[in-house]
Amino acid sequence: MSEFATPVPLSGDRVALEPLTHDHAEGLRAVVAEDDLHRTWYTRIPAPDAVDAEIDRRLGLQQRGSMAPWAVRRLDTGAVCGATTYMNVRPADRKLEIGSTFLAPSAQRTGVNAETKLLLLTRAFEDLDCIAVEFRTHWHNHQSRTAIARLGAKQDGVLRNDQVLPDGSLRDTVVFSITAAEWPAVRAGLHHRLSR
Repeated sequence: MSEFATPVPLSGDRVALEPLTHDHAEGLRAVVAEDDLHRTWYTRIPAPDAVDAEIDRRLGLQQRGSMAPWAVRRLDTGAVCGATTYMNVRPADRKLEIGSTFLAPSAQRTGVNAETKLLLLTRAFEDLDCIAVEFRTHWHNHQSRTAIARLGAKQDGVLRNDQVLPDGSLRDTVVFSITAAEWPAVRAGLHHRLSR
């Protein structure tokens, strides 16, 4: 398995990213149940009774070398507050996507997401020598689009009718990226946000 698909423990001041295991299932069930997060229509978040299957799916993709999955743990409370991944990893091209992320509503707008992304981007650019990191989200997920842009990622384009969702609706996917040349400014911006 490549380093790109190997989730190593990562830790900051607010969060610890732990390689995903079934030991995280109970905490993730609470996350997706909080404020009915799993009912968000424009993204794929497992229902509480589907968390084990989602962990199996992510670990299966890791075994096939295309994903590195983590659980996100808040350091102030010790609680699991979400999950994230490197996905669509392309070691030969030195590229990957950060995605399949969901955070408990109580963890949003707390610096948890910013520090999670700082840890993942630092590993991608400084340890794995990536030349670019992508982010993709649903056109209608305005909260995610705003958060990705606030990281310093630039919008590359929109893939029209990119996916058929479980309810039969079509997803237009907005693609963003950060390049290696942009990483120093993105890193400085994230450090500034987290220091306030």
